[in-house]
Amino acid sequence: MSYISDVLEIVHRRNPNEREFLQAVHEVLESLKPVLDRRPEYEKHKILERIVEPERAIQFRVPWFDDNNEIQVNRGYRIEFNSALGPYKGGLRFHPTVYLGLLKFLAFEQTFKNSLTTLMMGGAKGGSDFDPKGKSDTEVMRFCQSFMTELWRHIGPATDVPAGDIGVGGREIGFLFGQWKRLQNEFNGVLTGKAPNWGGSFLRPEATGYGATYFAEEMLKTRGETMKGKICTVSGSGNVAQYTVEKVNQLGGKCVTLSDSNGMIYDKDGVNAEKLAFIMELKNVKRGRIKEYADKYKGVQFMEGKRPWAVPCQCAFPSATENEIGGEDAKMLVKNGCYVVSEGANMPSEPAAINCFLENKILYGPGKAANAGGVMCSGLEMAQNSQFTRWHRDVVEEKFHQIMVDIHENVCSTAKEYGAAGNYVVGANIAGFIKVADAMIDQGLV
Repeated sequence: MSYISDVLEIVHRRNPNEREFLQAVHEVLESLKPVLDRRPEYEKHKILERIVEPERAIQFRVPWFDDNNEIQVNRGYRIEFNSALGPYKGGLRFHPTVYLGLLKFLAFEQTFKNSLTTLMMGGAKGGSDFDPKGKSDTEVMRFCQSFMTELWRHIGPATDVPAGDIGVGGREIGFLFGQWKRLQNEFNGVLTGKAPNWGGSFLRPEATGYGATYFAEEMLKTRGETMKGKICTVSGSGNVAQYTVEKVNQLGGKCVTLSDSNGMIYDKDGVNAEKLAFIMELKNVKRGRIKEYADKYKGVQFMEGKRPWAVPCQCAFPSATENEIGGEDAKMLVKNGCYVVSEGANMPSEPAAINCFLENKILYGPGKAANAGGVMCSGLEMAQNSQFTRWHRDVVEEKFHQIMVDIHENVCSTAKEYGAAGNYVVGANIAGFIKVADAMIDQGLV
């Protein structure tokens, strides 16, 4: 039995009910055979056995009072997966689906994504099964304060720097930071995604969506094309989806779909700047449902319970959640003319979908490369916080855009070096892995 097969057997035995984590481990490890053949020292140092185990997994109780003065209890987590390249870095997710295995998958992926950014950041993820939807601002504040009352002892600007994720936006980051400041008695860059007027970075809200679009643009350049005139489908309607639409518009493309957990809208005329402003108000302020977009604008279809992948397009941006594109969805995308997929969400494509994309020579940008813009901009925020300064927006955007170009170049050149030219999955996995693995060897058995 091969080294990879041996390790996968161990992972399955130890994590039998963690579907997302097992999927992520398979996807990475099965890409690594070419590098393991060249670098036998990785097996000697048992790098695979070590890299699939989190350095620390923290679980805690989060009690809080709702507006009826009733006690509620949620679970909180922080998975500090790998610190070989720097302090742990990764978002917090507040959503009912959160459990240990989901966060282990996200933290494992984050380790390699952060490696690709060229910045010094380890990998982590955390969150809670708390659902912010339908909660008042005061309920969200009480929950965040209780959550941080436990988490604060495990984090710090040189230890672990959380950020936002699904269910954790500017409001939640503000409440979390305020409680950390109260407990720690200092003002420091312990969280990213802060408001620009008190330590946040320009471009942080836009970063993941912009980055996925820039990555798609770089993939298109390999075929002598640009985003101009491309019809694009986008899933989700939160932060990532919103700024994907904004950047696609700026580059001359047209986004015709958005979605949420209730269904999707199809606007054949495209989500222009005016309509996008309505979406941002609807989702970020009123916290309403995407169906209201179809109610407001004539000619827009709302399809209950549907996802955008049956709509004809050239470019697809899955920006909602994991495993939202199945094998049949991928076949439909290919059949309808899609040839670019840039993942704004984490692992939104199931294995069957990835295989379909690769078999059909689709320009497929996996999340750990295509959506690295979010955490990369968080790294730039950390750099600014360490200097107690703030860079001008133009400086941030220039650094940000160049790093996304560099990530694309690194992924492409690595794939070519290991005999898989054009395969962004292999390129991203190997490039991210080598940097982490070499650092682990350098630092000894820890």
